[in-house]
Amino acid sequence: MQKTNEMILIIDYGSQYTQLIARKIREQNVYCLVHPYNKIKSIILENKNLSGIILSGGPNSVKGKKSPKLEKKILKLNIPILGICYGLQLLCKEFNGKIGQSSSREYGHSLIDLKNKSLLFLGVKKNNQVWMSHGDHIEKEPKGFIITSLSSKSVISSIENKKKKLFGLQFHPEVYHSLEGKKILSNFLFKICQVKKKFKLEDFLNNKIKDLKSNLKNKKVICGLSGGVDSTVTSFLLYKAIKKNLFCIFVDHGLLRFKESNEVVKIFKKKFGNNFIRVDASRIFLSKLKNIQDPEKKRKIIGKIFIEVFEKEAKKIKEVEYLAQGTLYPDIIESIPFFGGPTAKIKSHHNVGGLPKKMNLKIVEPLKDLFKDEVRLLGAKLKIRSELLYRHPFPGPGLAIRIPGEVDVKKIDILQRVDNIFINYLKENNIYKDIWQAFAVLLPIKSVGVMGDERTYNYSISLRAVTSVDGMTADFYMFSKKDLIEISKKIISNVNEVNRVLYDFTSKPPGTIEWE
Repeated sequence: MQKTNEMILIIDYGSQYTQLIARKIREQNVYCLVHPYNKIKSIILENKNLSGIILSGGPNSVKGKKSPKLEKKILKLNIPILGICYGLQLLCKEFNGKIGQSSSREYGHSLIDLKNKSLLFLGVKKNNQVWMSHGDHIEKEPKGFIITSLSSKSVISSIENKKKKLFGLQFHPEVYHSLEGKKILSNFLFKICQVKKKFKLEDFLNNKIKDLKSNLKNKKVICGLSGGVDSTVTSFLLYKAIKKNLFCIFVDHGLLRFKESNEVVKIFKKKFGNNFIRVDASRIFLSKLKNIQDPEKKRKIIGKIFIEVFEKEAKKIKEVEYLAQGTLYPDIIESIPFFGGPTAKIKSHHNVGGLPKKMNLKIVEPLKDLFKDEVRLLGAKLKIRSELLYRHPFPGPGLAIRIPGEVDVKKIDILQRVDNIFINYLKENNIYKDIWQAFAVLLPIKSVGVMGDERTYNYSISLRAVTSVDGMTADFYMFSKKDLIEISKKIISNVNEVNRVLYDFTSKPPGTIEWE
């Protein structure tokens, strides 16, 4: 945990937007942590740098008997509290305000009108667009509170008790559609909580290296290295702290991008020398994937074999006590449901709670308090090459989930060549950095085509490119017609097995970024 900076505690009541609150706060260089509402007693008692608390939204009604309750100890801390949606209603109920249930949810864009002066709305326009998502609403504000804004439907959209340092918003300032949400959160952080000591990655880096040296001492650590951003930064950070006591294992499952395996070996062999170990397990993975078409089965097979291969190689290194993982803070937040928190399950993470107990190793996760953009900035401070830091995300199961249906060597080869042409075009035309993630999918269908006056019957490819901030939501990237024509022409001219190129115009939601 960060010790040198003031901290904002975000109490999670189950909102799907909780991670966005944390991101918006970190973007303003303020340190914050998310904790489930039922697991905050210890952090309140332990942390002396707590500057403010935010109560998240949630799917429940405060009127429900089994709904999450307010931890009353936070009211005795005499620090500012901001309740958002469900959090607002909790404050209202605690101080005997009146909560009503709407006949229908207010969801989506709404306009609010500021009614009274408030530090929370300093510099914010009197009429403003916000994002609403609620069923319950305040019918009567608690005694001692004033109404600071109303929605266009005359719903109380914000209240405050300045004396008690309590503030509440019925809308979500963390969501992009709340046009001045960032300003509102900034006012809470700097005007109300009066945060002064900002979170600096230089401080994080120096403190983390000291902590790793102190905690690991002369113990040996193994790290699973894929060449992706998270594992790369993890390995460089650990190497800075413990040098030759770090051993990096690269399990090559044969499902990487074009010539990527050789690139990983070249880069990391130079950095870690004999402490970098490559295991070519491609034959094992492909043999186990034979005749498997179900995407979830493919994922499970790949995950199981990866652990088996990694474990076998790790046993060859004597006296290892620690396993390093590139777990990031979003992994922790999204995995809260597995550890008794209220947030709806989004997805499981192989980095969180998924290791075989028989390995009997302690876990070290040096990046677990950081978001992806912070990890990239940290990597730059560790002097990691920008082409490694700013690579598009790549899934753990690799190309197996970009080949719907059965996977074989021939299909992998075709997809690698197509993907390489696509990505190179983006880089050569300065488009790559404008896109969060781009890749090709080899479709399990063939179609009739004509090439050189001859009939062809070859594979179809779908291209995917999306823009995003954190991968939780995404929009398809709008290529120009010229770009699409050029990319399609290059693929069909250079990959004989493909005669049709499609483009995926699907956002997330309703689709996912990957196809499987």
